[in-house]
Formats: sequence, C-alpha cells, structure tokens
Amino acid sequence: MWTRLVRSALIRRRTALPASRPPILHRQIPHRETVSLLLPSTESASRFSHLSGISHFHQNTRLFSSDTAEIHEEPPSEPLISEANEITGDSDFGAMNAFDENAKSELEDKDFSSESTVDYFKDVRGLDEDDGLGQVKENDPEKVETLLSLLQSSGTANGSLESDFEGMNLGLNDDLVLKVLETQYIPGENLICFFSWILKKPEFKLTTVVLDALVSAICTENRRTEAYALWDLVNEVGDKENGLVSTKSLNSLIEVFSRLGKAKAAFDVLNEFEELGCVPNADTYYSTLEVLCKRSFYSWACSVCEKMLSADKLPDAERVGKIISSLCKGGMTKDAHLVYLYAKDKKICPPQSSIDFLIGSLSRIERAGKGSEKEIDKELDKQNVSLALEMLNDYPAENRKYAIKPFSSVIKKLCWIEDVEGAKKLLLEMVKSGPHPGNAVFNSVINGLAKAGDIKESLYLMKVMKSRGLKPDVYTYSVIMSSYARGGEMEKACKIFDEAKKKHSKLTTVTYHTLIRGFCKLEQFDKAVDLLREMKKHGVRPNHDEYNKMIKSLCLKALDWETAAKLEKKMRKNGLILNGRTRALISAVKELDEGVSSEISAPA
Repeated sequence: MWTRLVRSALIRRRTALPASRPPILHRQIPHRETVSLLLPSTESASRFSHLSGISHFHQNTRLFSSDTAEIHEEPPSEPLISEANEITGDSDFGAMNAFDENAKSELEDKDFSSESTVDYFKDVRGLDEDDGLGQVKENDPEKVETLLSLLQSSGTANGSLESDFEGMNLGLNDDLVLKVLETQYIPGENLICFFSWILKKPEFKLTTVVLDALVSAICTENRRTEAYALWDLVNEVGDKENGLVSTKSLNSLIEVFSRLGKAKAAFDVLNEFEELGCVPNADTYYSTLEVLCKRSFYSWACSVCEKMLSADKLPDAERVGKIISSLCKGGMTKDAHLVYLYAKDKKICPPQSSIDFLIGSLSRIERAGKGSEKEIDKELDKQNVSLALEMLNDYPAENRKYAIKPFSSVIKKLCWIEDVEGAKKLLLEMVKSGPHPGNAVFNSVINGLAKAGDIKESLYLMKVMKSRGLKPDVYTYSVIMSSYARGGEMEKACKIFDEAKKKHSKLTTVTYHTLIRGFCKLEQFDKAVDLLREMKKHGVRPNHDEYNKMIKSLCLKALDWETAAKLEKKMRKNGLILNGRTRALISAVKELDEGVSSEISAPA
C-alpha cells in the first residue's frame, strides 16, 4: 500500500508541474543550490504525519576549497523520471517505466517508519549522519578569494581583521592556511594577525609544516617589526605544545635577524633551542656567529664557538674560513686558532686566504701608543708566534712558494720579541725551500742581528742577499753602519758608507744621521759638521732636527758657539728657523765664553 501511494504521488507531481520539477539530486550539492524535497499531495499527507518534521529540506551553503578541481559532482546512476517525460510533460502512467527496477524494489521493500524514512532521504541527498541534516561546511572559493584580497590590503575599514575573519564563517584546515601563506603580496603583519586568530580556534590543529611555511613567508620580507612579532608567536607556540617548532624555523629567524643586524635577538633565539625542543645544527651556529662578529659581540661569539665545537657541528670549509677571519678581526686569535685545529682534526680544510690571515693575526705586532696604559704581553706574543710557526709547517708544498706574506710576518714577529736566532733559522729555510725572501725579510733579520751586536752574521746575510741576486738597499747599509757606530767603530762604519754611496746615487737623512751621531758621541765634531755640509752635495737636504741636534752638541759638549752660530745662519738660508731654546743656548754659551775670556785678560 505504501509503495502504491508514494508512486502515485510522484506521478501526480510530475504530470501536474512539469516545468517546476525538482532538480536531480546529487551526492554533493553545488554552492548555494537549494534543493526542496516535496512529499505527496495533501490527500495522503495525513498518512505521513510522522514525516511532517522533515517535509522540506533546504540545503545550506556548502563550502569548498578554492581549487575547482576539488568539486566532485557525481550524477545519480538512474534518474527518477525519464528524459522523455521531462521534456513532454506527459502524465501517462507509462512514465513509471522511467524508474529503475532496483529503485522499484527499493521502494517496495522500504519501511516508511520515522527513522528509516529520514535515513532514506539522507541517502538520496548524499548526507552523512554527522552532518546534522545536510549542513556540511567546506570553503567556498569566493570566500577564499575574499579572504586573500582582505589580507593583501593594508588595512580594513573597521580596523579589525579578526572581526572580518569571524564573519566569513571559514572552514579552517591546513589547505586553507597553506594557500594563504603561499599567496604573494600579503603583508607580514596581516599574516601574523591571521595566524594568531586561527590559533584561538579549537577546530584548527597546528602542524609543523604550517608553522614552517609561516616562518618562511615572514622571513623573506626582512622587516624588523614583523621579525620580532614572529619570534614572539613562535615562542608562544613552543610554550603551549612541545615539538611543533622545528630547527628549520629557528634557523630562518636567526638568519633574518642576522640580515637585520640584530645580534642580541639572534643570540636569544639560539639560547631558546633547548627550551623549544630543537637541536642546533651547523647552519644555526654559523648564522649566529656571523651576526655577532658583524656587530662586534666577540665575547658572545666565543661562547657560541665553544658550544659549536662541543656539539661537533662545524659548517663546511668555506664557512669555517669565514668564522676564523671574523674572530681574527675581533682580536680573538686564540679562539680562531682553536677552530682551525678542530677543523684540521675533522679533515676540513679552510680556504688558504683564511689560514694566511690567521697566521698574520698571530704574528701581528702591537705597539703601545703614547699615553696608553696598555702593556705589551711579551709572553703572550711568544705563545702566539709559536702557534704561527706550527701552522707554517703545515703548509702544502704547492702553496708554500706563494706564502711570502705569512712567512714574512712571522719573521718580523720573531725579531720583535728578540728571538733573532729563530728568525734567522726560518729565513734560511725560506732560502732553501721557499718562499723566496725579499729585501724586506733580509733587512728585518739583519736589523735584529745588528741590534743584538752580531755584526758578523749581519754581514753574512748581506752576502747571501747578493748571492741570490738581491741588491742591498740603503736601509740595509744604514743598519750595519748603525751597529758599527754604536760600538764606536767609525772607520768600519765609514767603509760601509762609502760602499753605499757607490751602490746608490742618493742616500737618506737616516744614513747621514747615523754617522753624525757616531762622530758626536766620540766628540769628533769637525767630522760631524763636514758630513752635514756633504749632505747637500749628495742631494740630501738636512732637516730641522739634524741642525738642532748638531747645534746642541756643539754648545753643550764642545762649547763651540761660533760654529753653532754659523749653522744657524745656514738654516735661515735654507728656510729653516731654529727654535728659541736652542738660540738661547747659543747666546748663553757665547756670553759664558766672553765672560771667561774677559776674566782671563783682566789680570794682564
């Protein structure tokens, strides 16, 4: 009986209103389509009183993702009414032939009780029990586009993005959030606002992939405000749930702080790795060290180096070289050398330029300036130069011949700390195995030997220079002359001076000053004055200092004010003016000499 009634009701509906036939039911209803399910006519409605509560089903808006490929509309396998009757509107009972035999049997066997009828219509409409009478919530592409346009704008009329988000009734899932994060031209502040809003929603489950995508999107902008806001958000996420924050995200934060020059922020991120359940890697330590050294936070950089070496997380060879160079620029040569040794132990070879720079830093000569309270630590200098010597021994044979600069710096440092024998030994090794030393290296060792009083070795090295085709320069001769003059051997000094005049057409004031000082020390002032006159003949113009010292020596030691007065007149001709104290000294010696002469001549 129920089957016959339902069948007749459907036929009457078809024949009476052919133009207003309900649309074909699908498993998935397109957006904003309203489906009305009509029951039999009023004559039989009383017999279906238990269905009155569901007499009309109005399909609510179903939200889809923005990708149209995700919309699947599967038509039912068989239409309820044949296509012929749909066109002609024929009301003949032959329209019943349009029913599939399976549909007929289904209607005949159906028990139209209250629950079964509802289940039946759910099956027809493609609804699940959990949907609650057809309310399935997916993201409508138009709403997604509206969301993206809103986020890409600089602000809203109401001034609150969160209120606009709430009004959209969005279905929050990873696909939607990732689409937002992958969309270009969205300001970082809007992304953070959107992300903060979805974190408040219990239906959204945050994943590491989504968080990494957010960090990557923000960090590409290199904006200070967004970077700090992102760091606060990551901290908040890490505090609520451990394991969501990844090392990749934290490294991106350190890198953006490095590009912004925010060393303290990068250092803070590194210190929070353990709290957030992450393990630093080689990129973490390198990025942190880079910004710390760039901003001259070298004490913090040293602590980061210690952590890096303890964790055995050295970066590649090129980055190790940059770390070594950065530490050397900050004066942290011991720490830089420690990194070098660790890399050497791990078979990591930094660029040769970084190694050369480290050797030069270990061999750097520090001089205390005038008025400086800084004292030179000779013992530390000895330790540093010994480390530099060890590094020179590690030089490959093919690179050694090009390493003149690091070898020269070590030799100069050895002479500076008065280790002349060590400098001489290294110089002879260079002569034998390379790199080939030049005049500057020979002069450094010859000067050191001369100051130590070893004239014999100085002359030997000068012969070695000549044998290698090097021409001793004026400085070389001046050094040996100075050594002889300090010992009072003026004859030997004059021989070297004569040789220097033959080899070089023009000498320097230092060369003449060396001999003049030696003659004055022996009180041979006439020879000293002759040298002063000879300077001009050889194209060397005496300066104010030479005249001043010569006049003082004549007045104080020889009491020869007359020669001193003549030198003063020559100074004036050469455009030099003697200072007042020295002129007063000449006058005083003159008055003293005249007074003594008058006293001697008075008794006579």
